[in-house]
Amino acid sequence: MENLLKFLVENLVEDKSAVEISKEEDEKTITYRVKVAENDIGKVIGKNGKTANSVRTIMKSVTAKLHKKVFVKFED
Repeated sequence: MENLLKFLVENLVEDKSAVEISKEEDEKTITYRVKVAENDIGKVIGKNGKTANSVRTIMKSVTAKLHKKVFVKFED
């Protein structure tokens, strides 16, 4: 799952080396914190958050089999 998230984010940004993903997991939730370069944060979030919501939707569909909630938080 983390590889999928990294693939999605790296294809949205210019500075691929600045992409960092950390994962926090407990019984019911998985939280991914995605850090990108400051000038790339707008590309990842998209107009009115549409790109970020699309990434979150993809991640939720992939983790549906795990019966856990997934959160993706974007930071610069």
